Amino acid sequence: MTARNQTSSPDGITCLVDITEAMHTTLDLRNSLHKVLDFMNHHLGVTRSTITLLNPETSEINTEVAFGISAKERTRGRYKLGEGVTGRVIETGRPMVVPNIDAEPLFLDRTGARARIDKSNISFISVPIKEGRRIIGALSIDRMFKSASLLDEDLRLLTIISSLIAQKVALLEKINRETDQLREENIRLKKELNKKYSFTNIIGNSRKMQEIFYLINQVAKSNANVLLLGESGTGKELVANAIHYNSLRTGQPLVKVNCAALPANLVEAELFGHEKGAFTGANREKAGKFELANKGTIFLDEIGSLALESQGKLLRVLQERELERLGGTKTIKVSVRLIAATNQDLAAAVEEGSFREDLFYRLNVYPIYLPALREREADVLLLADHFLEKFASEYGKDIKRISTPAIEALNQYHWPGNVRELENCMERAVLLCDDQVVHGYHLPPTLQTATDTGTQQSQSFSEAVQRFESELIVDALKSTRGNMRQAAQALQTTERIFGYKIKQYGIRPKQYR
Repeated sequence: MTARNQTSSPDGITCLVDITEAMHTTLDLRNSLHKVLDFMNHHLGVTRSTITLLNPETSEINTEVAFGISAKERTRGRYKLGEGVTGRVIETGRPMVVPNIDAEPLFLDRTGARARIDKSNISFISVPIKEGRRIIGALSIDRMFKSASLLDEDLRLLTIISSLIAQKVALLEKINRETDQLREENIRLKKELNKKYSFTNIIGNSRKMQEIFYLINQVAKSNANVLLLGESGTGKELVANAIHYNSLRTGQPLVKVNCAALPANLVEAELFGHEKGAFTGANREKAGKFELANKGTIFLDEIGSLALESQGKLLRVLQERELERLGGTKTIKVSVRLIAATNQDLAAAVEEGSFREDLFYRLNVYPIYLPALREREADVLLLADHFLEKFASEYGKDIKRISTPAIEALNQYHWPGNVRELENCMERAVLLCDDQVVHGYHLPPTLQTATDTGTQQSQSFSEAVQRFESELIVDALKSTRGNMRQAAQALQTTERIFGYKIKQYGIRPKQYR
């Protein structure tokens, strides 16, 4: 090799080109580093080469890849910071050139690869692998000594190669770090989903809801089809979530379809997919909901609205566990658990001929009837408190409780819209409330004046004023734990007037202590 700058020689340039290409062809770090050493041997004629990497947590230096050194010898190539030539290079961040390793006390030959050879004419060069100011490791080579100028040229070339290695290591560290963050975020979100949709988080202490919890618990770990029955707004979708996220398929997709919202001519295309050109506007192939839910769960809401023709194709998919896309001929296998829901009487629909009997029995493997809110009066206040806390937090309001008259109005109402109506009612109350208590006048007009039959009740101006005053007095006594003086001060009135009103409305302060 001549004394000219080696990086400008054909071998040096070719070596750099090959190493650069190798670095960009794979994300496998070890494979990339092996190729670096192979090209250095091929183009530069080095006898041995190693890449050592620093473990920042333990401050240990290990030989990651090596050329001309056996696997057993490589395992012995371990150093501490400052130990030997390699340890010194990584500690200081400065390269070292050793013209004669036999005359260098810092050269330890920890691997033992040179124990049986003449070391008097072997030179050793080690350069740090740096990413900015951070030392990642070291690139080191052995070569036969020829001249000091050639060692300087080798040093310049190794410095360039080490910078390429540093870029690759930094990129892979970033990718691995982001991958780990995504993996941790995915695990966290799955845990949050499991917690959010745990059946224990479905609100209800009534006997009927305890029965629902038992049924969910019994069926969740199976693959049985589930049919959810009940009026609109009773929480069928919430139960479907609880079943899926507490099942053996919890890590797989949950696909939800509202059958009533699908146009009749697009039901099959949505459920089973379609091929390109299957119909006007089908300019590309599309996977259906059943394909998307493969290995997971599909929730078909309002299943009673499906046309008879679509019901027949759905039955085939449930029986054979396979489907064909619209306009296609290929059979696609699917493993899907079905949870269906309806607010219709499917048994009556079967008798009328609007719903297939065979599909009904296929769906009705494990029916769960969700009671209307009027059938679970014990849960009304529990649900109201839950929604109060939810929306107060969402809208940043410090609302502590619901007043007694408002509770009475909630309990007297017949709730035709069930839990969904109660949730909307409490959201409205929170938006209107400007203090720490939800009063009756924060509720919708239908609740303020309705009886338990849902009819309107006439109320005079005097009666409305008396009810409003009574509500304010009771709330003040609750807030002060029955202390009449503090309650009067809170309402900015005298104790005499306050006492007169208590007697007028028959209120007993002691019961609030």
